[in-house]
Amino acid sequence: MLAMKNTFTAVIKQDAGWWIGWIEEVPGVNCQAKTRTGLLRSLRETLKEALEMNREEARTAAGEPMEEELIQV
Repeated sequence: MLAMKNTFTAVIKQDAGWWIGWIEEVPGVNCQAKTRTGLLRSLRETLKEALEMNREEARTAAGEPMEEELIQV
């Protein structure tokens, strides 16, 4: 398996004493925390978990045999 580094966009704001944020490119990845640093850490971990879960679901759905192809947009 190739390890790929990707860049994602965190949209963040402070509201009523909390920091809240979303990962723009991945629906459903959103978090809140009391600090900006905590929010970014939480978004990073939640994004990693979501990507791994999506990867596992795709491979299970495809079954064997399958191919992988890298694509760029």
